[in-house]
Formats: sequence, structure tokens, C-alpha cells
Amino acid sequence: MRAGIIAKKIGMSNLFTPNGVNIPITVLQVDECKVIERTEINDSDNDKITLGASKLKKANSSKKGFFDKKKTKPYKLVREFFIAKSDQVQSGDEITVDHFKEGQFIDISGISKGKGFSGVMKRHNFSGLRASHGVSAAHRHGGSTGQCQDPGKVFKGKKMAGQLGNTHKTLQNLQVVKVDTAKKIICLKGSTPGSRGSWLIIEDSIKQRDSKEIDVVLSAPKDKPSKKEQKQEQKQEQKQEQKQEQKQ
Repeated sequence: MRAGIIAKKIGMSNLFTPNGVNIPITVLQVDECKVIERTEINDSDNDKITLGASKLKKANSSKKGFFDKKKTKPYKLVREFFIAKSDQVQSGDEITVDHFKEGQFIDISGISKGKGFSGVMKRHNFSGLRASHGVSAAHRHGGSTGQCQDPGKVFKGKKMAGQLGNTHKTLQNLQVVKVDTAKKIICLKGSTPGSRGSWLIIEDSIKQRDSKEIDVVLSAPKDKPSKKEQKQEQKQEQKQEQKQEQKQ
């Protein structure tokens, strides 16, 4: 078990591999992700570390007191991770971009984009009522939500209109496409939760431990004959068969 890392989402782009494969990527930046404290757990095989990212210019008295005890500068984000006891990470160490390798798979979590109060068609993919004559101004309504006198209530968890997004989401098995140590950037294949400028937590994938090659060798497309060419070939075959029958 290894430590995770705190990264800032810059945005999305695309990347072409040497073989010409176009990969959509999310660009993340890791800057000053330092270990604040390492605490040993006696009854477990793992220890716990506290990571901090993004320095605070101004901190209130409670935060100042907390970080003064740890003998570090105040950080905007503080997260805890479990690591193996054999992992030699100590307080004051900095976890950089090369913590992850190109081709490996990771799990990423963060707060998704908030879409506000949304109806059932947008939030739960309801089909809605018919958009024709006879439907009295209820085209995008959710319809009935309860039953009769028994049970006489709406069950908890009923799919209805409400807040969409702005929740904690985790995406699994995203592949690391590129790691740039000079610019402190990680490029992941696909999209990630959150908007530009949001903070995300990257950890090793739970499901897929093995790494995979990013580039794929594309086979050349086979030239298929057109319909006219196919008809001409069929006619030639028929003529050859007729000639052979006449000779016999």
C-alpha cells in the first residue's frame, strides 16, 4: 500500500502517440505536496501519513496553532493516507509527479460539477410524457410518486427532481498517459470529476495493478473492391465457366 497524491485539475486536451493514436487526456498539476506527519499504528500492518498541498497565504489562529505543532507551513488542503510500514516516507518529504509511472492505472476522486436543481429528465434520464396534443402542460413532469391509501407515503430514495452534481465521486482504472517531472504534470486518459481548478486525490488502482502499453499499433485498412468491380469479377467467372462447359 502506497501513499496517494493531491493534484490540481488544469483542464482537458488530446495527445497523439507515435503511431498516430489520438488519446483524450486530463492534465493535472502537482505542486508542493509534502508529508506533514507520519503516525505509527501498533495494531496494524500499515501506518498513516498526513499530506498537505497548496500553501496558505493567510491562516486563522486555529490553523496556525495546528501547523505550528507539526512544525510546518500552513496548507490549504490536508488529507490522510495509509501506507505500508516498509514504505520509507517521513515527515518533511515531498511526493512528486514521478510517484506514478506511465502506463499504470490509478483511482481518482473529487467533487463533481454542481448542476443546481434539476428535473427528473436531466437528473435521472426519465423519458417524460408525450409531446403531443392532449398532454396538459406536463411534458417534462415526473408523474405520480406514490401509491394509494396503502402505504400512503412516498418511499425513501424515490427518483425525483433535486440537486444534481456537487457530490464526491471516484473514477477507477484511469491510465497514466504521460508524466512530466519538469513541469510537474500528470496526464490521464479520459475525464475526471470536477471543474478546472478543482483539487483531486490520486491513488493506486485497487482493481488493476498491472501497467499497460499506451500506444497501439494500428493495422492498415484493407482496400475493399467496389460494387462495380465485384460485378465485373462475377461476370468474368461466369464467362469462364460457360467456356469450360462448351469445351466439354
